[in-house]
Amino acid sequence: MTDEAPDHDLTFLKGGKHYRGGTPDASGRYPLDIAKSDFNEVLSSKNLTFLFGAGCSSQLSESKEEQGIPTMGPMAQGLLAEENTGTAARYGLTDEIKDSLTADLGIDLASEAYAWNLERLMEVLFGFQFALNQTENPSLAEAKKAVDSAIDSIKKYVFDTCNEGQHKYSATSVLKLYQTFYRKLSQRSRSLPRPTVATTNYDLFNEIAMDRIGVPYINGFLGSIEKRFNPASFRYTIAQRLDLTSQRWTSLDNLVYFLKLHGSLNWHAVDDGLFPVEERPISESSDGKAMLIYPTPAKQNASFAAPYSDIFREFQTKVVQEQSALVTVGYGFGDEHVNNIIYQALTIPTFRLLVFAKPEFDARISNKHVKTLQELNDPRVWIVGTEKTNATWKAHYFKEFVEDIMPVGDVDPAEKAIENVMGMFANIKKDDNDGDQ
Repeated sequence: MTDEAPDHDLTFLKGGKHYRGGTPDASGRYPLDIAKSDFNEVLSSKNLTFLFGAGCSSQLSESKEEQGIPTMGPMAQGLLAEENTGTAARYGLTDEIKDSLTADLGIDLASEAYAWNLERLMEVLFGFQFALNQTENPSLAEAKKAVDSAIDSIKKYVFDTCNEGQHKYSATSVLKLYQTFYRKLSQRSRSLPRPTVATTNYDLFNEIAMDRIGVPYINGFLGSIEKRFNPASFRYTIAQRLDLTSQRWTSLDNLVYFLKLHGSLNWHAVDDGLFPVEERPISESSDGKAMLIYPTPAKQNASFAAPYSDIFREFQTKVVQEQSALVTVGYGFGDEHVNNIIYQALTIPTFRLLVFAKPEFDARISNKHVKTLQELNDPRVWIVGTEKTNATWKAHYFKEFVEDIMPVGDVDPAEKAIENVMGMFANIKKDDNDGDQ
């Protein structure tokens, strides 16, 4: 039992069982203790998949400053708020285009409906774009030009915001959380099949974290000079030879299957070859050919195109297996294609779903999907989170999930020694630079 449990406001909904607040159960266990114990059970599932959403690549500092990549609301404000007209103009969303959208189509970008919701705005813009592409009426030419320009501006802004967000200094804390997650995940029993991590995020936090701590992963790309997408690689593994004198092999203990459901900042569309998607440096992907499913309801249709159809099929295969468990963190259930796969998996008796999200008990519902899952009262559906919106510690945030709910495990002494050596070299380099001045 943890001494910190009473200070941690956690609600754990497990079917008809509700563990809430700082109240212990009959055995003296607090909700945090119960959630940690039961999560250990989930980690031992035969087929384990994690689904990370936008909330995992952003966190609030102690001073309430957003670190990493902004979530959808703040991201929309960064482009559409009145004080950010300079940013909008820099991306081509000029006052003339805004005026044209308002006068010709009735789209006021300053309205509450759009200023905090890029997804809703993109839905409207793509709808108008489709309609305007069907007509040759010259009186609508300016409106069509304004819609096309606005869509291109928002796409470029989203790309740059994600790219810059993962490289700014404050993103270091987010990256370290990902590293801690993969360290802890690597300590699962080696007798279990290798886990899968899926994400709807475009950023490279996962890949960088795994590279830095030496976790091998299979993400669907093969090759050396040209890394092309090949869905057959999801059937592969990375193995090590157990005995030099025999042909005995086993998959690496810490191998991860990694799926990017909405594309990636470093995916690049190419015109030739059997698999026309390539991994390239981000600097080569800012030319408009980055393979991303942008935040619009049309993304469900986009997910049926290659390579997304293969990746979603792989995600579905992982989730609907017997004795499988899906853990969602930072995911707001905003993708209907992903949701449909989750709901389909719930028809399998041995499937378990663990959702880290704010429980829905207030009269004002913040997430109807969480509310629906909550009302199922299904013992296979677990919801973990903090009800109070003003709480400083929130169980459904990525930071709290990684640091306080995932098991600590044993610290690898070799990894600690390497970290100390790297720190020593950094200090030596700093001293040398100071001496040169």
